[in-house]
Order: sequence, then structure tokens, then C-alpha cells
Amino acid sequence: MFPYHARMAELWLINKKRALTHSELIELDQCMSLNAKHCWTLARLQNESLLASMTNDVEWQHETCARLEELQHTGKVSYGDAL
Repeated sequence: MFPYHARMAELWLINKKRALTHSELIELDQCMSLNAKHCWTLARLQNESLLASMTNDVEWQHETCARLEELQHTGKVSYGDAL
């Protein structure tokens, strides 16, 4: 879990007891934006992995799996000189 996931959950729980302040709403929006970016990156990499598997491209499959692991551990993906 990344810090923005924890904060998003915290803000959700706060909102169950009271209305969020303006700054909390901004923070929630920022957390949700980061979460959406993470979800889209994860979906893209999963689709790349599926394509690599379907085309029997072992090298691409390994690269994609490494990027999925990097995303899981760091929340970011680097592409190096590939792109």
C-alpha cells in the first residue's frame, strides 16, 4: 500500500463522521488522481503482459513482469532507453 492509499482511506473514514474541509477535499482529489494513474499503469502493464504471452515474446514478457514488480514496490515504472 502506498501513502496516498492510506490517506485516501483515512479521509473516507473522516467523511463518514463529518464533512471534509476544503483542504481535505483537495487532498482527497489528489489521492484519487494518483490512484487512478496507478490503476491505469497497472492495467496497461497487465495488457502488455498478456500480449507478450499471446505472441510468445519471452523477452517482452520478462520486461513487462519486471515493470509490474517495480510498480508494485515503488509505485512508479521506468522504461530506460526502451522508449
